[in-house]
Amino acid sequence: MTRTVKIFTGNANARMAQAICDYLDVELGQAEVKHFSDGETSVELGENVRGMDVFVIQSTCAPANTNIMELLILLDTLRRASAKRITAVIPYYGYGRQDRKVKPRSPITAKLMADLITTAGASRVLCLDLHAGQIQGFFNIPVDNLFAMPVLLDEVRKLIPIGEPVTVISPDAGGVERARAFAKRLNAELAIADKRREKPNVAEVMRIVGDVKDRTAVIVDDIVDTAGSLTKTARAVMEGGATRVMAAISHPVLSGQAVKEIEESLLDKVVITDTIPLRPEAETSERFAVTTVSPLLGEAIRRIHNEESVSSLFV
Repeated sequence: MTRTVKIFTGNANARMAQAICDYLDVELGQAEVKHFSDGETSVELGENVRGMDVFVIQSTCAPANTNIMELLILLDTLRRASAKRITAVIPYYGYGRQDRKVKPRSPITAKLMADLITTAGASRVLCLDLHAGQIQGFFNIPVDNLFAMPVLLDEVRKLIPIGEPVTVISPDAGGVERARAFAKRLNAELAIADKRREKPNVAEVMRIVGDVKDRTAVIVDDIVDTAGSLTKTARAVMEGGATRVMAAISHPVLSGQAVKEIEESLLDKVVITDTIPLRPEAETSERFAVTTVSPLLGEAIRRIHNEESVSSLFV
């Protein structure tokens, strides 16, 4: 990396930002991101960024609104400090699940987020496993959407003995494409959970469509939030005759009683990435296996800075 590149971060995931800097062998940029007593966010840069290629690493995870404001103010600060190009690196894109109108008089908050990020000063965006691919079209600037699948696959393969029959489960119809790609690389069968959601954050799994009997099942999804859908899918899989069930999930939101739900579930192991800092109870739980996406993001940042292909990372 050249001296013309700078990497800054807010408070959402400083550990990941440092890991990315270590991968790229650059120092983390000097920026003081703090909050006044009334809750307002303050950003102060400690170094010159004029004419530089700048990357801001900030997951918009909980507390989502605080982390979003930190990101927006960082972008605005860098734009006013005359940075040449500003890339918003958002490993977890908050509000991504509100990507369409599901009922009358409801917002499309994922689009609002895109407008705010662009207006604040981002020249391009780098994300990982967006909840819906069409979110890329919400931006009028370039968007690179990386996939955590190669990283998750490496960890899942360590947990499955060679020759053991495997079925990959999509927890809903919307995740079939992701699950199919995962199954292809694992040389596994594909199954789908047929479920009905009566209200937000409450899911009821009815049955598993596909063969799971006497097989190891791997539930693949992009987000685990309350873990209700995940644990009920795991129960349905085991009732279908699977020998054991695990999960591979990109973003560990883990809100409410999610960690407790997983601890008390039939899940053997939940493989997750570090796009969101883990809650303390999850860090100490043996039920989770955490794998880092910092080298993946770091390599993408290096390629963007050098004007190289990012898509070739997944060929």
